[in-house]
Amino acid sequence: MRLLLIEDDPDLSRQMKMVLEGGGYSIDVSFDGEDGHFLGETENYDAIVLDLGLPIMDGLSVLKKWREAKIMTPVLILTARDGWSDKVSGLDAGADDYVTKPFKIEEVLARVRALIRRAAGQASPELSCGTVTLNTNSSKVTVDGMPVRLTAQEYKLLSYMMHHPEKIISRTELTEHIYDQDFDRDSNTIEVFVTRVRKKLGVNIISTVRGLGYQLVNPKEQNI
Repeated sequence: MRLLLIEDDPDLSRQMKMVLEGGGYSIDVSFDGEDGHFLGETENYDAIVLDLGLPIMDGLSVLKKWREAKIMTPVLILTARDGWSDKVSGLDAGADDYVTKPFKIEEVLARVRALIRRAAGQASPELSCGTVTLNTNSSKVTVDGMPVRLTAQEYKLLSYMMHHPEKIISRTELTEHIYDQDFDRDSNTIEVFVTRVRKKLGVNIISTVRGLGYQLVNPKEQNI
């Protein structure tokens, strides 16, 4: 799962990036509205954290431009403590949620998790497929209640697929959603990750759809 963080305060941005990465997300960071708008318009993100008080182009203008362009990526806005009018304006412009400064970064992480779940039509923090369960709050994966240890990239791949059950997902789409912008992306490694995840889970919930990509399917429905 991949996020865009647009925050011009270097220290706050660094702290938020660290916590969000610890929550199992790949993070792209922008420090001004113009660059952030460009990234949000040209890259594929699962959610965006957007500060309203940005240089060059303010956050509200960025958000309005995205929504006018029919970019429906979930957006969490960051507002000043006394900026109640900013909250209203942000929500009216198409924001999905907001957090008021100062805030606990863990709250941002929790709200991001909720935004992504809602966007994917998932209500519970525990995502399940057959005997496999992924807890988005704890980033833990279990099979029949037994913990499974995955690498960061393996977890991101499984998490993205668990958020989109039964959807056929191409290797390109998976690549775009598990790597950040600076990573040397190689869609060929997706096949390696899928093989590793299948082996570690011990149950094949990831079905290969020849020529198209992969699909998360309950093993009982695959007759395997």
